[in-house]
Amino acid sequence: MPGNHVVVYQGPGRVSVESIDYPKLELPTDVVDGLGLKKRAPHAAILKIVTTNICGSDQHMVRGRTTAPVGQTLGHEITGEVVEAGDDVLFVKTGDICSVPFNIACGRCRMCNEGKTGICLNVNPARPGAAYGYVDMGGWVGGQAEYVMVPYADFNLLPFPDRDRALEKILDLTMLSDIFPTGYHGAYTAGVTTGSTVYVAGAGPVGLAAAHAAQVLGASVVIVGDMIPERLQQARSFGCETVDLRQSGELSEMIEQIVGEPEVDAAVDAVGFEARGHGQGAGEQPATVLNDVMTISRAGAALGIPGLYVTGDPGGVDENAQIGQLGVRIGLGWAKSHRFTTGQCPVKQYNRLLMNMILSDKAQIAKAVNATVIPLSDAPQGYQDFDHGAAKKFVLDPHGMVPA
Repeated sequence: MPGNHVVVYQGPGRVSVESIDYPKLELPTDVVDGLGLKKRAPHAAILKIVTTNICGSDQHMVRGRTTAPVGQTLGHEITGEVVEAGDDVLFVKTGDICSVPFNIACGRCRMCNEGKTGICLNVNPARPGAAYGYVDMGGWVGGQAEYVMVPYADFNLLPFPDRDRALEKILDLTMLSDIFPTGYHGAYTAGVTTGSTVYVAGAGPVGLAAAHAAQVLGASVVIVGDMIPERLQQARSFGCETVDLRQSGELSEMIEQIVGEPEVDAAVDAVGFEARGHGQGAGEQPATVLNDVMTISRAGAALGIPGLYVTGDPGGVDENAQIGQLGVRIGLGWAKSHRFTTGQCPVKQYNRLLMNMILSDKAQIAKAVNATVIPLSDAPQGYQDFDHGAAKKFVLDPHGMVPA
């Protein structure tokens, strides 16, 4: 039986690659004990991981900004080859290369039947919804590894139709597990459509994915705001306008200089709870992006909020922020009749259609987010570089399967 290695959180600012057991077709103890399910999982499959990505949500944990314990395995952006399937797996077969939605979903509960796979009721005793390798998400082993177990495989896995084509486009297809659907969800729920003017807060990978998704949806102008020059340059590299939030001045004035008016049709918060105020040396202001997007969105607009907000933040700037209670100007949003969409992206609503866009060369998400391949052993350095603002989406290649 092959070995298995996984990236593990070792305390604020530190991760390591550790040896763990090869996965079994079994559910985690937390799920079994908390929900009264059977441990044996004949509905599951084991995947040899082709690619697995470092996500900004992982980075929140590694910074010590969640309640993740030391020893938490990491990784929820997974693409892999099926090497073993349980007896109850009917439609996915050994050898298939598949995208794995980061949402773990049973496919049988009320939420799954309504298409709300981000809040499945049967995969996490703590709250609706689960994910691989994430705090409070059911105890599922992370996918920044060599092998991983995927439950309810027929429902969760998205097989690619052609192996050779999949490997050829793997740097785009690896983004289907989370970042591309999440960015698309942000833009789509913000109401982006043909001719829209759009503001995306944050030029990290999710913000860049949201910006590219807005282009795919037909936006006329996409403006991306950030404080890191390299990330703003990356946004410009595929046709976005940018605003440098290190500069003083009102965001609405910066928007007006680009589109001729101080408002946009749609806005996306791709930053989340570690938001910082504007200007040189600005400190953390966790509600600032939410208030910004309400301020610069026209009356009647929708706001997509794929940026992560948490219920427990040990590093929060005050007691309210530490429990996710923020100073949001909800009265402003109410007065402007804004609509808000929050929460995990239900990946399965989008991943098949976005796969088709990639395979037909209608979307170039790897280029937009600057996909950068590193071996699994270099994951600690990847986390450090990402934390320092690298304008890259790090893709881990555990088995050397990514073509040169």
